[in-house]
Amino acid sequence: MKYLISSLLIFILLIGCTQEDKTLKGVSLSPRTSGDEDFLGFFEKSKQTGNMVMWAGDWNELPDGAPKVVTELSSTYGYTPIIEVTYYSQGDGQLIRPFNETIKELYKNKAIEFAEKYKPKYLGLGIEVNIMYEKSPDDFEDFVIFYDEVYDTVKEVSPNTKVFTVFQLEKMKGLTFWSDGTLNSSKAQWFLLDRFDSDLAVFSTYPGLVYKDPSEIPADYYTEITLHTDKPIAFTEMGWHSAASPQGWESSEEEQAEFITTFFNLTKDLNKEIIIWSFMYDPDTIEPFNSMGLRNSDGTAKSAWNVWITAE
Repeated sequence: MKYLISSLLIFILLIGCTQEDKTLKGVSLSPRTSGDEDFLGFFEKSKQTGNMVMWAGDWNELPDGAPKVVTELSSTYGYTPIIEVTYYSQGDGQLIRPFNETIKELYKNKAIEFAEKYKPKYLGLGIEVNIMYEKSPDDFEDFVIFYDEVYDTVKEVSPNTKVFTVFQLEKMKGLTFWSDGTLNSSKAQWFLLDRFDSDLAVFSTYPGLVYKDPSEIPADYYTEITLHTDKPIAFTEMGWHSAASPQGWESSEEEQAEFITTFFNLTKDLNKEIIIWSFMYDPDTIEPFNSMGLRNSDGTAKSAWNVWITAE
């Protein structure tokens, strides 16, 4: 009897470890519309996409606004929230507001207040920061110093929070968007990984802006990351468009679904902790991101929907 009880306890512990170590998968906050019904409906449907919901946006929204909503609804809808904040626009590299000492103190205090109140499991400080390295090296260097300071203070008030910054993977590799997929190793930015104290190596990835078909993605496209870091890896933004445009880069629902299968095949041996698809529904934004949803803007599912929810 003692042997049986011991065996059962070991089995239970092993099951618990397996569940804890399972990759977190989900989508970013992307309801079909801003109406109350669609907003809450998003969280209900997100249960099918995985066990995580991410919000990313202006640092100034901490500790309230959307970060608060996404965090507090997590217990109701049974997901792990992930919050990422940015201080500049990825589109044009412009600072959202002057990155002076007053703003830095504001950002720091907001991050500390949020971390102290919610003890979040994940908190991202800076999104696609290597784009700022390209656009404005001085502002980037300023952020590196600031990030380390905020990292330390967040850890003081919430030691178990995993703090990180996000890099744009295609840029890290030295690839150029809307090109022929030629790698320019002289433009690679892997060295930036070592500039930040970070609990995870986190990336956004949009290979559909480089390759015209998922079959063109090299076999080592994602495993290359392990040559530059031994940290757990996360992809908190990923996508592939489904529209028959732009010209020369036409895609389809079938191609979008094929990318999801390809991604999971190419990353099966990675130590992945988080995988986030950027949009549940097609968003009202610029091409090609406006067709990257797993579902159409009218709410109907694309081919990629079932592929995503069953992928492991």
